[in-house]
Amino acid sequence: MKLVDTADLKSAASASKHAGSIPARGTKGTMKVFNLSCDSEHFFEGWFASAEEFDRQHASRLIACPVCGSNAVRKLLSAPRINLGAVAPQEKREVAMPNDAAMQTLLLQMAQHIRANTEDVGEQFPEEARRIHYDEAPKRSIRGLASSEQAAELADEGIDVLPVPFGNLLKNPVQ
Repeated sequence: MKLVDTADLKSAASASKHAGSIPARGTKGTMKVFNLSCDSEHFFEGWFASAEEFDRQHASRLIACPVCGSNAVRKLLSAPRINLGAVAPQEKREVAMPNDAAMQTLLLQMAQHIRANTEDVGEQFPEEARRIHYDEAPKRSIRGLASSEQAAELADEGIDVLPVPFGNLLKNPVQ
């Protein structure tokens, strides 16, 4: 465990030998940060793998004030950090940058073939794909829009769909 005196980082470094350093067990990249105080009213932070790890170290008197070395440490009230504005990580897809003219030509030909031989059902793609799969609509090749979640749901139902990496070429005539 590493203790940091927020008022004096130098004293934390010299006092850490008194703190009884113990490697955090069971960490998966997240740590609990507690505001702590000793009986001499020195305020500092403690970083722990979990609240249970703090309790274990506290009961074993392994936590010490980085300023005075006292083991009479208590946890202070602190506001929890809540990530309300967190943005979900964007799904990554395989990409390519074909600089070869022959490869670009093949991609354009494929886009032209798909455009000429499929029906654009737009946003209705998931519903129409299900209707076709369950024989509620005529069998035909379709294209349209579906989220990653919708595509995964279709796959779970045994409906084969193929992401098209050049969707913008399907909307406009390809020269």
